[in-house]
Amino acid sequence: MLSVETLADDVLVPDYDRSRLRARILHIGFGAFHRAHQAVCADRLAREQQSDWGYIECEINLHSTSKLVESLRQQDHLYTVTEMADSGKTSRAVGVVTAAVDARTDGIEAVIEAMCQPDIAIVSMTVTEKGYCHHPATGQLNLEHPVIQHDIAHPDAPHSLPGVILAAVKRRRDRDLPPFSVMSCDNMPENGHVTRNVVLQLAEKQDAGLADYIRHHLTFPSTMVDRIVPAMTQEALDTLGEKLGCYDPVAVQCEPFFQWVIEDNFVNGRPAWEKAGAELVEDVLPFEEMKLRMLNGSHSFLAYLGYLAGYQHISDCMEDENFLRAARKLMLAEQAPTLRTQNVDLVAYADSLIARYQNRAIKHRTWQIASDGTQKLPQRWLDSIRWHLAHNSRFDLLALGVAGWIRYVGGVDEQGNAIEINDPLKETLAQRVSESAEGEARIAALLSLQKVFGDDLPANEQFTARVLDFYQQLLKSGAKETVKQLIVSY
Repeated sequence: MLSVETLADDVLVPDYDRSRLRARILHIGFGAFHRAHQAVCADRLAREQQSDWGYIECEINLHSTSKLVESLRQQDHLYTVTEMADSGKTSRAVGVVTAAVDARTDGIEAVIEAMCQPDIAIVSMTVTEKGYCHHPATGQLNLEHPVIQHDIAHPDAPHSLPGVILAAVKRRRDRDLPPFSVMSCDNMPENGHVTRNVVLQLAEKQDAGLADYIRHHLTFPSTMVDRIVPAMTQEALDTLGEKLGCYDPVAVQCEPFFQWVIEDNFVNGRPAWEKAGAELVEDVLPFEEMKLRMLNGSHSFLAYLGYLAGYQHISDCMEDENFLRAARKLMLAEQAPTLRTQNVDLVAYADSLIARYQNRAIKHRTWQIASDGTQKLPQRWLDSIRWHLAHNSRFDLLALGVAGWIRYVGGVDEQGNAIEINDPLKETLAQRVSESAEGEARIAALLSLQKVFGDDLPANEQFTARVLDFYQQLLKSGAKETVKQLIVSY
């Protein structure tokens, strides 16, 4: 069992008085990324600036079987983060968590009450794109989503993220408690705007007065987060235990790189994040677009094409010169021209991303990145494709990425093995695949997913023709050869 006493001597442990911490931020989604990113930033502030901003961690997935919260409680809310580089590993124990709540075991009422503690000034979240119950193509609330339908009918017993936030806001208002800011830390363009949309649109269905209160009293700052944090495996946990000196079931591994850009728009105070490496700005969108399109966009390209080529990890893709060149060309030739970012050396940024991808100590699985594609494609690829269509410029690598995604969700790899598809539209994808013949019919069936591709792209002959051409090349030659042929001729 992890404790300060059982950790190895070279693990950095909290040297601050944890009893001074106040539960001022409640975070929804105690996943690996949050543990290695936002919570580490708070830990640095507590250590270096004597900050008293502590976290309450919440899980609201009623269908989750994770025991993370239970394990965290058993070790006095301590856990470890290990930065992995080819040159070595460094570990720290994070001590800024003051409490944890799990809706599955404690009940959703316990989560809402935790959000109503008087000191809570910020509610943040990392729940992945699908947690917002929105249409990725439009950013609007999906009113047909089953949990949204439930929350409209049962506002005091919510199941969705927007529903839980609304229930807490209503209770705080009724108790005359100060409002909080709602801060998304998920990979979506204008994530604060999306969060505001889904919360307000659900409020309009529940209580128009509550919607009006939210408009006047809450803020929804946008953020851009960046750190590669692979999902933990049992093998990784066991290996890490040898270095730590004890077994930590809540441990995470990550790359050394850290970036956090935050819109400075908070109604009830915030930590001095800028003193721990974050950037506070007026407009996050240019940073979000840069990261989503150049980093996340190339990650998704490598995930689908790399998985089809038999590469298990991103670092494996980087050992294939053609994949490395394709990722860099995608960033600079097809994504960079679409950006509104100013005064940033995008060539240097692209080269830094390639160097991060080459880190062999980080085992970032292509299958993990390939998850939830229907939620990710609009902001990572499709908005860029629309820009190129409007400017009559080349988007071959983006089109190949879409073709790779269609080949991937077909459910069978190039060796004839089944692919485990992890996507909120999994059943819809499987139905469209089963009901369409291979080739042009398959392309038409999947591109007609209006929730993903909208109405414009399926109707654009230039777009559909390029995707079909690359899809047929993938069927004929395989991913490795198709990537090679394209990058040689580009």
